[in-house]
Amino acid sequence: MALSITLHTHRTAAVDAIRADRASAAVQIAGVVLFALLTALGAQVRVYLWEVPITLQTLFVYGSGLFLGSRNGMLSMLLYLTLGLVFPVYAGEGYGVAYLLAAASTGYLIGMPLAAAVIGTLSKRWNTLSGSVLSLVAGSLTLFTAGVLWLHFAAGHATWAESIEIGWLRFVVFDAAKLIFVGLLYSGVRRLF
Repeated sequence: MALSITLHTHRTAAVDAIRADRASAAVQIAGVVLFALLTALGAQVRVYLWEVPITLQTLFVYGSGLFLGSRNGMLSMLLYLTLGLVFPVYAGEGYGVAYLLAAASTGYLIGMPLAAAVIGTLSKRWNTLSGSVLSLVAGSLTLFTAGVLWLHFAAGHATWAESIEIGWLRFVVFDAAKLIFVGLLYSGVRRLF
């Protein structure tokens, strides 16, 4: 029994070392770059049903907060945003500062580093499956709040109800599936490694 607890703690500690900045600088940098690139790839898988597309990039935004922790998750998303100033890695058709200032989805982009930071902060204490999912929900709410605020003004919606419906409610089912998937994946990886 004691050996089993020791092995589980050791394996969990290996994954948690990255989150707690105890891993080597090379491992932390690799994690930051990896999640930024995965987010860029996820942005290329998009389905437009309205102004803001459904993409896979939020899987990696949420994952960056859980797997990398608050600071490195946020840095990873800031790197993604920086890449979008030079390369077409956003879900839209453009890139650069001009695109960022005009796109209806800019609020979601701004919300990405904030969401990763919230998830990383909350999941540090709440590291069970249910705690991870609750952390993800808080990060999702952060992301969608930033997105809806920007969308309301950028799209010129007549009411906040319209912005909330178009910018958040239409995504709830898709986002809930992503939250559960990422939470289960993270818990599974913590058990394995």
